[in-house]
Formats: sequence, C-alpha cells, structure tokens
Amino acid sequence: MSTQPDEAVEAPFSGKTLFWGIFASLLAAAGFFLLSTYAPDFRQPEGGATPLSKGGTGYAGLVEWLKLTNGQAPPMERGEKDLASPLASTFLLVVTIAPGSDPAALDRLVKLRSGKDTLFVLPKWQTMPLPGREGWETKFERLPNSVVNDWLGRLARAKLGEGKPTVDKIDVQGRKIAVPDELQWVADDHPLIAAGDGRAVLTELDSEPFYILTDPDFLDNAALGDEQKAAAALDMIAMLEPAKGAVMFDLSMHGIGGNYDLAKLLVEPPFLALTLSVLVAAALAFLHGLGRFGPPRAEGRAIAFGKRALVDTTATLLKRAGRLQGLGDRYATLVRQRAGALLGAPHGLHGEALDRWLDSRDKGEAHGFTRRFKAANESNNLAAMHEAAEQLHDWTARRLGERR
Repeated sequence: MSTQPDEAVEAPFSGKTLFWGIFASLLAAAGFFLLSTYAPDFRQPEGGATPLSKGGTGYAGLVEWLKLTNGQAPPMERGEKDLASPLASTFLLVVTIAPGSDPAALDRLVKLRSGKDTLFVLPKWQTMPLPGREGWETKFERLPNSVVNDWLGRLARAKLGEGKPTVDKIDVQGRKIAVPDELQWVADDHPLIAAGDGRAVLTELDSEPFYILTDPDFLDNAALGDEQKAAAALDMIAMLEPAKGAVMFDLSMHGIGGNYDLAKLLVEPPFLALTLSVLVAAALAFLHGLGRFGPPRAEGRAIAFGKRALVDTTATLLKRAGRLQGLGDRYATLVRQRAGALLGAPHGLHGEALDRWLDSRDKGEAHGFTRRFKAANESNNLAAMHEAAEQLHDWTARRLGERR
C-alpha cells in the first residue's frame, strides 16, 4: 500500500503582511509614547486662577474678551523657550498667581522678565470644584493675608493693608466701578489705581516695569460678568500694554508646558540625536538578525584539547617570553637528526658529516640540504624562519618519497 506525501502547510500570513503589521505596531507605540509625554502640557485645567479656566477665579473670559477686541487670541507663554523669543519682550505678560502655583517658577519668571512689562495678579479666594459642573468652582472664603503676603513679598517689599476702603467707587481710567468684596490693597503714595488716599489696587515697582494688581476681582471671570467692570478691565490692560493688542498670558506658573522629565529629554534636542542613533542601531541589529544563516555558533572552550592546542599554547608562551628569534638553529638541528633517521643515515654521523651524507641523497641539486640548513640556522625573524622551515620540510618529504 503506497502513501502520498503530506501537502506543505501554508503560512497563515505572508511575509509582507507580517512586516506591515510589525511596522504599524511600532508606529502606534511611538505615537502613544509621544502623546503620553506631551499630554499634560495641553490638558485643560479644571478651575483655578489660570488663563484657561472658566471658573469664577479664572481668566478665560479676559482671554476671550481680548480676542474679540483685538481680532486675535493673545499668545500663551508655556516656558523659558517662549520667554526667550525676541517677540515676547514686546508683549505685556499677564502672570496670574494661584494659591497652588510654584514659587520657584515665579522666581525664574521674575529674572527672565527683568526690564520687560509684566503684570502680576495676586490670588485672593479659596475655591473648590462645584459638583455636577465640570470646570466650575465655588469660593468659600478669602485667602489669609499671610498666604497672599508670601507671594507679594517675592515681588516687592510690601504687605497687604488692613481695613476696608474709604470709597464706594474706584476710578479706572475715568470709569467708575464698584469696589469688589473684601478688597485687597497695599499702601502706596503714587498708585496707578487707588481705592482712596494711599491705598493702591494697581501699583508699579520703582526698579522694574512690573505692575502688581492686588485684587484679581478686576480681571477674573466673575468680574467680567458686570458690564462696567468688563470695560474697565480693557482700560486697565490698555493703560499698561506697550502696544495695542500686545498681551501675552503665562501658563508656566500653573505647571502647564514647563515640566521636563526623562521622556521629554529623550525626544528633544540635544538628546534627540542620541535617541535616533540608538533607534537606528536597533533597527540595523534587527535587520541583521533576520538575515542570519544557519544556527548560532557554539562558544568554544577557554582551554582547548589536543596537540594543536599544546603547540599553540607553547608558541604563545615563547612569543611572550621573547625567545622566538633563537629557535631557528634549534629547529634546523632537530630536522637534521630526523631526516638522517628517516633516510637511514649510518650510525655515528653528526654535524657536517651528516650534512654531506644528506646532500648526497639529493641527485637533482648540489648541497640542497646544507643550503636549506644554513638558511634556517641563520634566520632571525618569524617570516624567515617560517620560509626556511617549509623548505626543510619539503626537502625531507621529497627524499623520503623517492626512497619509498
């Protein structure tokens, strides 16, 4: 009974399908890594005193108000790269401080903005998220003066004043607006915006073009709900900005865009070149592995067996000892004795007598053995000894073959 050979089983996927599948997987993994790395920089904060917040203490309303007024959205500063650009020095930078902002970030920002128009807005309210309303918040009490004074002390040698204002209306560029609840102010004899004699709401430092708005309820979203306060907010910004529409908002104080970690270092200069080099090396190693022929080579023994290993080890020891140059004459003497024994030289022949007898065995060449013996005896380097040894071996092998 005969049997038919089994048909070859076809692979479920072709090579091209596997290649593109692996390529798509790697591309998706790279995209996921990049999105995970930079996602926190573009995530919108919920509530808080940030230019992106739509809560009552946020400033998204002011950003939108300036966009409608100037025809374009004000730019957002996300870190030192944005501040270092030449265009940033021509803008009025609005720095909104929240209770949870980073003090070290404020110190760095003050140094980088030295000599440039900057408006600092102090915090005022403690808030909490409003349940059921994403992005909304509710205020429950005013921040302690000690907390606000910590931020104020990083900008100027001043503290918040105690007591209520003596006026009911505040003049902002000729526009009268109502005094906010629990007004924050500082003592200043030459205020830009005052809440009575010697009580400044907006003040300017003597040494730098830095402006401090002590009460955020002139610019935040809650203030813009009033028509007069919204118009006064634009008047205040217009009074401070160096050019019409040149306003920029800071995000680095709120941890947006300025955070660095290991993942960012890997994909940004100057370490981007190193990352690309490693990836290219890994790709080349992968491609090389795909084209390997045969099984992997087995690792040999550290100390090999056999006569060859013994000869190699002896040669290595002689080379390291510097004794190879003196082996030519000894090898020639050894070959003379061996050739005489193989060719049946008479007993008792030694030295030159044995050389003459060996020369007589060579009918095609005069003094054939003696000439080769002297060449080996006089050799003083590895190349000469190797050549002379080959000639002596060949001469002995021919004579021995003729005898047989």
